[in-house]
Amino acid sequence: MSLHEAMLYEKLEDKKVKCNLCGRRCLINDDGKGFCLVRKNEGGTLYSLVYAKAISGCIDPIGKKPLSHFNPGALVMSIATIGCNFRCKFCDNWMISQEKKIAGKHFPPEEVVKATKNNGCQGISYTYTEPTIFFEYAYDTAKLAHQVGFFNTFVTNGYMTPEAVKTIAPYLDAVTVDFKGGGGPDFYRDFSAVPSVEPIYESLKEMKRNDIHVEITNLVVPKKGDSIERLKELSAWIRDALGRDTPFHLLRFHPDYQLTTIPSTEIETLEKAYAAVKEAGLNYVYIGNVPRHPYENTYCPNCNELLIKRFSFEITKWNLTKDMCCPTCGQEIPIKGKLHTSGYAYPYALF
Repeated sequence: MSLHEAMLYEKLEDKKVKCNLCGRRCLINDDGKGFCLVRKNEGGTLYSLVYAKAISGCIDPIGKKPLSHFNPGALVMSIATIGCNFRCKFCDNWMISQEKKIAGKHFPPEEVVKATKNNGCQGISYTYTEPTIFFEYAYDTAKLAHQVGFFNTFVTNGYMTPEAVKTIAPYLDAVTVDFKGGGGPDFYRDFSAVPSVEPIYESLKEMKRNDIHVEITNLVVPKKGDSIERLKELSAWIRDALGRDTPFHLLRFHPDYQLTTIPSTEIETLEKAYAAVKEAGLNYVYIGNVPRHPYENTYCPNCNELLIKRFSFEITKWNLTKDMCCPTCGQEIPIKGKLHTSGYAYPYALF
């Protein structure tokens, strides 16, 4: 098993180490692993066990992340490794996120960047599992990607330390931070084995300070995590801490992994959630995992003009001026980057 020394950790007495990468800040004894199971202490040195070991490589439309206000229409090389710092009972990638055996294809940073170019992508997304736990791999790849003009995005649970955010910020252009159940601490404890949600909010504030483009998703889980009041609280926090123009995606739950007895979220529930988030003052709210729903489109917050029409991951109509303004009222629409017209909309796997 190849080893790569970890970043962001402290050496302690008796060959113990403290990992400062994610919000758990694990204290790890000699020959022990962190909660993520992919970082190991060997003789007082912390190593990543998954550096350049990609368990998945796929070409995705950026709308899948989802990122709706960042380089719309772009293609991204998506990579992941084994492991996660959460234990979500509803994870739809549990086969790789909860796998305990280290596995993966040797796919070093320079090869990732080469594949990104060869497949006509405009950027790289670190996704599927939690990119925080393969931080060193992501960091080296992102740095190399920037040197040749590609952007980088994280799809993350947000459970990283401010130090981690500051370290990768020069090379990280956009993030999708995935909330679950409205961000309620009880939901996180019971369904994701997360002791405190506070690190998520701290990392989001650090992302804002470092001018990283942020979009928020929230998985609406029927009966367990669909409180409208909790959603209003989360929306108000986003409004005040990140800004009214922060895109907010309400995702439909589908039964998976250990939560197969809970049905998919009712469309009516999602629409009530949408109304609550809009009422809380967020300008750009979306319903996800419901293709053809009118709320997967972008509307002008000033005059309600249809600006971007979508079908799932595909942009089917673009109705913005060259300077990203509403053609009807002139309202400036916060789109970072430019429209990419690749003519391709659906993902395909390299391995």
